[in-house]
Amino acid sequence: MKTFVFCIIYLCCVLHSNGMDIHDTFQAASLSRDQIVKNQQGKPSFHLRPPHNWINGPVYYKGFYHLFYQYNPKGAVFKQPIVWGHSVSRDLTNWIHLNNALVPTDPFDINSCWSGSTTILPGNKPVVLYTGLDANNQQVQNLAKPKNLSDPFLKEWVKYSGNPLMTPPKGVTRDNFRDPTTAWKGKDGNWRVAVGGLRGNLGVAILYRSKDFVHWILHDNPLYFGMNTGIWECPDFYPVSVNSRYGLDNSVNGKNIKYVLKASFQSHDYYAIGSYDSNKDKFVPESKGLTGSTSDWRYDYGKFYASKTFYDSVKKRRILWGWINESDSSSDDIKKGWAGIQSIPRQVYLSNTGRQLVQWPIEETEKLREIHVTYSNKKLKGKSLFEVTGITASQVDIQLSFNLPKIEEAEVFDPKWDDPQTLCSTKTASTSGRAGPFGLLVMASQDLTEQTAVFFRVFKDNRKFIVLMCSDQSRSSLRKGIDKTTYGAFIHMDHKDEMISLRSLVDHSVVESFGADGRACITARVYPQFHVKKEAHLYVFNNGSSDVVIKTLDAWNMKKTKGN
Repeated sequence: MKTFVFCIIYLCCVLHSNGMDIHDTFQAASLSRDQIVKNQQGKPSFHLRPPHNWINGPVYYKGFYHLFYQYNPKGAVFKQPIVWGHSVSRDLTNWIHLNNALVPTDPFDINSCWSGSTTILPGNKPVVLYTGLDANNQQVQNLAKPKNLSDPFLKEWVKYSGNPLMTPPKGVTRDNFRDPTTAWKGKDGNWRVAVGGLRGNLGVAILYRSKDFVHWILHDNPLYFGMNTGIWECPDFYPVSVNSRYGLDNSVNGKNIKYVLKASFQSHDYYAIGSYDSNKDKFVPESKGLTGSTSDWRYDYGKFYASKTFYDSVKKRRILWGWINESDSSSDDIKKGWAGIQSIPRQVYLSNTGRQLVQWPIEETEKLREIHVTYSNKKLKGKSLFEVTGITASQVDIQLSFNLPKIEEAEVFDPKWDDPQTLCSTKTASTSGRAGPFGLLVMASQDLTEQTAVFFRVFKDNRKFIVLMCSDQSRSSLRKGIDKTTYGAFIHMDHKDEMISLRSLVDHSVVESFGADGRACITARVYPQFHVKKEAHLYVFNNGSSDVVIKTLDAWNMKKTKGN
């Protein structure tokens, strides 16, 4: 993928629907899309995707949720010019697709309107900072405002006549300066914003300050930087509460707060937790920072990139969106007529240990649940599996918990195993161990020749568990030319922990999995050949030598969302 992988973009909201009946709009949008899009095997039913063509990036602002995203209106592949698509929702699950919000019109963005962020100014006035590709193919930062603040759909935006506000600073080339963050206010009352960039061999979050949100001054030093990472795309910077799951506004500062700095590079979204020195405008990580090594924290260890968070002031939570690209070919995308989807929105907060973030699908996702099947206290003997029936296996939310073995029953963890993805690729679902692998076979054919395994292996390191979580796509499809990368993550647990949970949201070609109540997340795209004509199957399996007890299992059919 070229270096222009666009980041999720930004935040904006409205107030009321003004009495408009939006349900008819939903139906019209859905009908026109179904008439346009052909070859729909693998089309997700409850993940947001574009009406057609190519997508990359979202976010929202409070109340009535707005999603702006990078969009190619002319085809299902990346090709300039890129515009800002625009969709709105009341519940973050059902969407209305509106006309494009920003399109190239002026010298400062004539070649594309790339990603950016929305900030809410005093008086509840949303404004947008976005990257434009100017007439010289230089990346510059621009400002846009709503034309009519009384319009609840914010359908029209006006670009500032004095654009661009920021151009590449010294040491940053014209093609390595993009993706401004949501701005935040310092104790001095001035605004701050960070822009992703590359300066020499340093990935940087370039910092600017402004009194009026129009005239921006480059700070002497970046907010933070990382060596030998490549360009930092889609940076994100926000506070999190130390003692609560509630989210915080970007400008909050005070006690019992830590800060998260996230950057997208090397095809992954890395983050660090630390403190913010507001006097020096400097982020200070608690660990070694953002290095791109396997020891760095990631939002998601699978196919998840260019993410963006926003603060939902109505429900007082911070929500994370990520872009999930395709794993088949560009020619497949052209045949489908669309490419790229958004992840399920996830609430994100600091873990009890304070060392990492926890993610969980927002509560609105549960309103899509329909038919329900449940099991409890079911023993699964070694080298066995059973099928979960009574639901539609290609469109399901399944959540289960397993009893952990006694610490002495687990295999010893080898300290040389420092890369979970490599370990998962070696110890696949078909490789038997003592405590594991056990978990799910999703999007599986009846004869199991095609299957995607999401599973755990349990190891011990002194008196603690180290759980390997894997998403194994190596047997996901018999088709050729598909990315079947296997993904993995480590989960550290105390020897007193008795259970570990697994939740997977399966939506045809996308599988989002959450291990240990959201301490590790892995997203995959799968394209089984059988699914063209046959139904999928869902199994729970145990390929370890020890028996496993399924403490609880709940599975639900998921509704198709409107506007999808």
